[in-house]
Amino acid sequence: MSDNLTPLIELETGILPTHTILWMHGLGADGNDLIPIVRQINFPSNIHIRLLFPHAPMRPITINHGSVLRAWYDIYNLDFDCREDIVGLRSSQLTIEGIIDLEEQRGIPPENILLAGFSQGGVMALYAGLRYAKKLAGIVALSCYLPLAKKLSIEAHKANLDIPIFMAHGHNDSMIALTLATASKKELLDSGYDLEWHEYPMEHSVCIREIVDISNWLKRVLI
Repeated sequence: MSDNLTPLIELETGILPTHTILWMHGLGADGNDLIPIVRQINFPSNIHIRLLFPHAPMRPITINHGSVLRAWYDIYNLDFDCREDIVGLRSSQLTIEGIIDLEEQRGIPPENILLAGFSQGGVMALYAGLRYAKKLAGIVALSCYLPLAKKLSIEAHKANLDIPIFMAHGHNDSMIALTLATASKKELLDSGYDLEWHEYPMEHSVCIREIVDISNWLKRVLI
C-alpha cells in the first residue's frame, strides 16, 4: 500500500529502485490480477524497478446491466469508439497522474516511469501517458485500443510525442476486436509515435511469446 489515497499493491525488483512501472488491470479485476503475469517478465538486471498495481474504483458498468465492478471508466457497448465515458477516463487519468506525482516525490523522475496495462488498463496507459505533461519512459498497451482517438491531435502533450509504445493484441480477441486495435495502431503511427506492434494467436489474454517480447522491449527502453 502506498501513502497515495489510491489503493495499490507495491513490489520491487531490488532495493533502492530507480524506475517505476505502473500496471493497470482490466474490467472487473484488481491490482492482483496482473502480478502473476508481471512476475514472468525478465526485467533488466542492472536496474531496480518499483512495480505498482493500483485498484480501479468500483463503478456501475452499463454493458453489464449496471453491475458494480472495478473499472477505470464505464463501457456503454462493444462499439468502443462510438460513445466513450469521457468523465470516467478523465477521472482515472487524474488518479494515474497523482500516482506519478507521488513517485516523483519519492525520488523517481517521470522519465524513469512507465505506464502499462491490459484491456481497460492498457486504454488508460495510452490515454494518460500521451497526455502527461512531463516526459515518461514508455507505454505498454496490451489487448486494448486508443480512446478518444479523434481528440488525440489536440490533447496529446508535446512532452511525450516521441514516447516508445509497445502495443499487442490477439487475433481471436472477442472482447476488443483486432480491427479496432489495428485502427488504433494506424492512428498512432500516422501521428508519428514510436510504436512497436505485435499480434499473437490468442484471445483476450496474454501469452508466453508476448511476455518474451515485452521483456526484450523493456530492456531496450529502460536501459
